[in-house]
Formats: sequence, C-alpha cells, structure tokens
Amino acid sequence: MNSILNQGHEEGPVARAIEKQTAKLPSDTYLWAAVGAMGVSLALQCLRQKHISLFIGQWAAPFLLMGIYNKIVKVEGHD
Repeated sequence: MNSILNQGHEEGPVARAIEKQTAKLPSDTYLWAAVGAMGVSLALQCLRQKHISLFIGQWAAPFLLMGIYNKIVKVEGHD
C-alpha cells in the first residue's frame, strides 16, 4: 500500500490557506447550504422560473462534496 501513496507530496500554500479557513466552519454548514439551495430551487419552480431553479438546484451536490472534503481534512488532517 505504501508504494501506491506519494509520500513526498506536500500541499501548496494556497491549499493550506483554504483548509485553514474552511476548518473554522462547522461541518453542517455545508449540509444546510445544500438544503437551502434545494429549498430555493423548489420555490423558484413554484414561481415558474424553471431555468434559474435548475441552476440553483445544481448547487446542492457541490455543497455536499465540499462538506465531505472539509470533514475528511478535519478528521485526517493535512500535510
């Protein structure tokens, strides 16, 4: 397994700075952002704003992915 991992790799200063700032946010912030995006999307669908509704609704998945990444960095740490 050790041969698969790149032990010499280190994160750059930009990644470290981003992780330092996002670590300050609670993990469920991303969950609520995703739920909020779905709620706004539903409201826009009810108002017959189909295109903007689809645009906002697609934000839910990236918010959840950012939350997963944030949780992994908090648990496993970074370089």
